[in-house]
Amino acid sequence: MKYRRLGRTELTVSTVGVGTWQFGGEWGKDFSQAEADAILGRARDLGINLVDTAECYGDHLSEELVGRAIARNRADWVVATKFGHRYQGLHERTQEWSAQEVIAQLERSLRALGTDYLDVYQFHSGGDDVFDQDELWEALGTQVRAGKIRHLGISIGSNANAYQTDRAAEVGASVIQLVYSRLDREPEKEVLASCERQDLGVLAREALAGGLLSGKYAPGTRFTDPADTRSRRPDDRTQERLSEVQRVAEEEVPPGTDMAAWALAWCLRQPSVTAVIPGCKSVAQLDSNAAAAELDLAD
Repeated sequence: MKYRRLGRTELTVSTVGVGTWQFGGEWGKDFSQAEADAILGRARDLGINLVDTAECYGDHLSEELVGRAIARNRADWVVATKFGHRYQGLHERTQEWSAQEVIAQLERSLRALGTDYLDVYQFHSGGDDVFDQDELWEALGTQVRAGKIRHLGISIGSNANAYQTDRAAEVGASVIQLVYSRLDREPEKEVLASCERQDLGVLAREALAGGLLSGKYAPGTRFTDPADTRSRRPDDRTQERLSEVQRVAEEEVPPGTDMAAWALAWCLRQPSVTAVIPGCKSVAQLDSNAAAAELDLAD
């Protein structure tokens, strides 16, 4: 495993982390505690020390599974979670953005994770209207000073949202999370440059484009399970992306190279990106993701 400095947080994180949206049950599979333990136990064996979750991956369900899995070695992990959405059911959320609501969410996340502090606490894909709340950021700053939060972050909803990114340092945030992959290069236009200027850590989510860049799915594949969040995406767009994946596999991925590892390594070539945080449904998928850390791609 390789490691990088997470921007001006000065935290050192593995370049490959573990994303855990899937633990909330919205990627076509329910997870037991034993399965979560196996995935995060293997991650630790591989040198991975970064795990990303959120309050709305299930009703704090993902956080609970993560918290129990890392309870014996909490200090070895950099734990990132998020705020702003309240899980109400499969693919259903309500919005909670007031300072009072967010601090209540913070307390629930701490309990779910079984910890007394969060390494990174992230504004979760909210609009500019709810971002622009001095009271919210002041309340979060108070929690930072109290030691319940080590660092604040912003998980931007739109990859073109340079407004929130540009204001990160102003509101006290040190980390930006964004969608970035071989199929989603929008951050290269403005956002990544803003991160570099402010020395922000960058976590790239959906680096496998919702699994499409794993190489497992050919054009014509359709996601029909209502419990799989990909079933909610327009099929014509999915087919367009699968055709692009096929082209990339044929023209860009070296023969004999695992496509998932290649896709993650492609993101890590970008010097502004600190780490990728792909999800995984099994230890085998985790092993494939972790291999990206050692895959050097020629320029």
